[in-house]
Amino acid sequence: MSWRCLPPAICLVSICLCLAGGGTAAGAGQADPAGLSVQVRQCMAQGWQPAVVEVGGAARDLLWKAPAGPWPKGAIIVLHGGGGRHVQWCVANAAILAPQVRFAERAVAEGFAVVLLDSSDRVTDTAGRLCGKVWDDEVRDRPNLDLPFIEAVIGRFIPRLRPAASAEGIFLTGLSSGGYMSVRAATRFNDRIAAFAPVAAGDPYGRHRICDPALSARPTVFGRAYDNETGRHIPEPGSCAAESHPNEMPWDDGGAAARPPVRVFRHDSDGIVDASCGEKLDLLLRRHGYPAAPAFVLRGGRRTLASHFWQDAYTGPVLEFFAGVAGPPGR
Repeated sequence: MSWRCLPPAICLVSICLCLAGGGTAAGAGQADPAGLSVQVRQCMAQGWQPAVVEVGGAARDLLWKAPAGPWPKGAIIVLHGGGGRHVQWCVANAAILAPQVRFAERAVAEGFAVVLLDSSDRVTDTAGRLCGKVWDDEVRDRPNLDLPFIEAVIGRFIPRLRPAASAEGIFLTGLSSGGYMSVRAATRFNDRIAAFAPVAAGDPYGRHRICDPALSARPTVFGRAYDNETGRHIPEPGSCAAESHPNEMPWDDGGAAARPPVRVFRHDSDGIVDASCGEKLDLLLRRHGYPAAPAFVLRGGRRTLASHFWQDAYTGPVLEFFAGVAGPPGR
């Protein structure tokens, strides 16, 4: 994979014909004549650089920003939530997104490079129905759409951007659907991820989507997600609580000699992913040998959608967790 930058800071990876932000994914927003969405232009005005990675014949969008000179704390890959876009971590056109933008900017200010990946809208369930703009986090009987993209970013894109004398650790975090995908990717690539921090998420190996649009009114995410053991819709109280897990799908394993540490972040009043789903994730990560710091749990208030989003209270602890972990050798 080769890449180059063209004015105005449009990076092309594996020479391709489409510009970052110019796809037709759900929620892409208006595009200007140059092919860049208004939101991508807003991010560029804040110093973010768009890029395209071609993987398996598909062009995948990302944005990145880094400290001037070496990256003293390594790089963080960020995966957005279901129905969202990568631009929502560099421009807050809605107040509820502002904590995400503050996280990304603080990470760069503290010495991390930050790479924001954009999901596709091509994920299908086991019946072949489109699921909307979500990450391909489940184990399905077909090639995964997102693991090759993330692997290319880990193994080729970041190393070729990384200045000499930079820390080589690569960290992974994600929110909601991106949190599920961060677990899926960190377990698959556990030999290359220094640490990971899923937020407002559960166990990707223990839930499934039924992507029937009749089950949900959301315009960009179709259907519902259910726990494999209880068969219950994951927002329901106690939906992921089970004494045993015979329906757990096989976990991916990258063959790491020592598995990367993890810390789960969640809100007990999350109205989208019930607290029991975060508890299940924490339990199963430990059972699979991932060194787990105590979960960071916010408490109080009634169950709401707002409690599902990234909270400012997560930012400092996530960055401190990553900063305290020594990265693996560069790749």
